[in-house]
Amino acid sequence: MEKGGQSIKMFNNLSALGYGLVTFAIIIGVGTIVLTKFGDSVGGTANTTVQYLNTQLGTTGLAGWTPAIIALSVGMLFLGVFLSKGGGRSI
Repeated sequence: MEKGGQSIKMFNNLSALGYGLVTFAIIIGVGTIVLTKFGDSVGGTANTTVQYLNTQLGTTGLAGWTPAIIALSVGMLFLGVFLSKGGGRSI
């Protein structure tokens, strides 16, 4: 019974992680679109600054860290599951 509960808990954690990553991707996508439209409408030096911010938000900046965030999150989740299994044993 406990083993089944543990797998359900892990699935729930993975689902929450998936929702968080999808939200992260949507925020980056919307931010990139908004900054691009803003830069196009302003022009001049402000456009240069907005394009720089857009680059920092996009694949060379914050979004470039997404694979590392995914790997670290899943790794920590599995470590938590394995460590909690070992801590629950009694001699």
